[in-house]
Amino acid sequence: MEKWPALAWVLLLSQIADWLKHVQSRDFTVKDIIYLHPSTTPYPGGFKCFTCENAVDNYECNRWAPDFFCPQETRYCYTQHIMDFSGESIAVTKRCVPLEDCMHTGCKDSRHEGQKICISCCEGHICNLALPRNTTDAVFSTTSPINKTERQKHHMTTVMMCIWILWFLIT
Repeated sequence: MEKWPALAWVLLLSQIADWLKHVQSRDFTVKDIIYLHPSTTPYPGGFKCFTCENAVDNYECNRWAPDFFCPQETRYCYTQHIMDFSGESIAVTKRCVPLEDCMHTGCKDSRHEGQKICISCCEGHICNLALPRNTTDAVFSTTSPINKTERQKHHMTTVMMCIWILWFLIT
């Protein structure tokens, strides 16, 4: 009768060891990078962007991008991609920016013959992984409303409702 509990423990431990082997060998993915633990931010809502200045291509930009949080006065990740006539990268610039820098996204032909410049902006933790290559990619994508007053008005309504409910429960 004592053999069964020992056998059950051996089977359980072998299952756990097999599970740990798979967990430890897993490579990081884009989702892993994006969903980093939020408590590590230096301020509420802190985020990171890939940052580089005139890198030769996207790989070099992302590979050597310094790992630091964006300044608190910024809210978006900006990407500028300069290409030649065949679509090959000439220069890549990525950085953290305020709203004003994201108001002119899209693609346009450069003054230099045969060059095209595409600019995109996004909101979110290291959301500027990919490069804009055409007008479909060169967009301003946000996860929250740009107009802050509407969001603050909704937040204030929620706070007032909570205060009213608390007052009702106390009295």
